[in-house]
Amino acid sequence: MSALSDQDPARHPQLDWRDGGVPVSTRFDDPYFSLAGGLAETRHVFLDGNGLPGRLRPGFHVAELGFGTGLNCLALAQVAAVPVVMTSFEAWPMSLPQLEQAHAAFPELADLSAQLRAGWGGGVIRVGQVELRLVIGDVARTLPDWQGRTDAWFLDGFSPAKNPEMWGEAIMAHVGRCTAPGGSFATYTAAGAVRRALAEAGFQVTRRPGFGRKRHMSAGIKP
Repeated sequence: MSALSDQDPARHPQLDWRDGGVPVSTRFDDPYFSLAGGLAETRHVFLDGNGLPGRLRPGFHVAELGFGTGLNCLALAQVAAVPVVMTSFEAWPMSLPQLEQAHAAFPELADLSAQLRAGWGGGVIRVGQVELRLVIGDVARTLPDWQGRTDAWFLDGFSPAKNPEMWGEAIMAHVGRCTAPGGSFATYTAAGAVRRALAEAGFQVTRRPGFGRKRHMSAGIKP
């Protein structure tokens, strides 16, 4: 993990706060989680979309593009009954005060979010049964160098329309490269370009009902 210096404001995202505490990136003009219910969206898209917690076993490895507030990690920790590993790639890590403000929207996760903040800046952050490692920096530089092997992906970058570089063919090819046979992905987006890039990366891609106002989402398995 790249060191997280909470004294480096240039690393932290610029945020607006809307609708009772939803952080919105001013850089991408996109919310960090659903205005219709962030935790419910995470459960529907990333947990159910990857068949979790049913597939979890000791050492199961989840990787993520876009750590954001850490909500997906917290939701995973809430359902993980065995030790699992999570690696998350993030270009703009929040400061501790930003995290604390965002976590206030999820009181049922208070104990787990306190663990996340307590470990913030460490090489390994333990959140319940999750052993979390953060990779800080532009994913176009960090993911090509990563030699990990993952069983499930949470693809949770900002909207492809507003952050297209993260969803391009090159990045998705590395997602496929770093996925174990039988591994999966899930994402809130059903954009055609993203689906095609993931298919080219070796996944069998399916379209599923989305969350809230989003009619569709995408999920897939690497045979």
